[in-house]
Amino acid sequence: MHFLLSYDLAQDYLERRPVYRTEHLALAWQAQERGELILAGPLAEPIDQAILLFQGDSAQVAEKFAQADPYVKHGLVVAWRVRVWTTVVGDLATTPVRG
Repeated sequence: MHFLLSYDLAQDYLERRPVYRTEHLALAWQAQERGELILAGPLAEPIDQAILLFQGDSAQVAEKFAQADPYVKHGLVVAWRVRVWTTVVGDLATTPVRG
């Protein structure tokens, strides 16, 4: 299953990010190496949200990531949520549907 973790970023996110970025990226790359995190990054213009795509058996993999993320712990993320994403097209789709 796929899960989208979405972050709402603080207004001063870009200014505060450098202090926590190395730790955040290490956490993200570790999740990627375990096969949990597929893609991640901020949305641009404006940079007010970030999206992280996870795969796993339950939303818990994305929830645990958010709870451990220094961006969340230090208030760079003001709100986060996890939603199931029913993927139907593409090589990585978990429920492929062909016409």
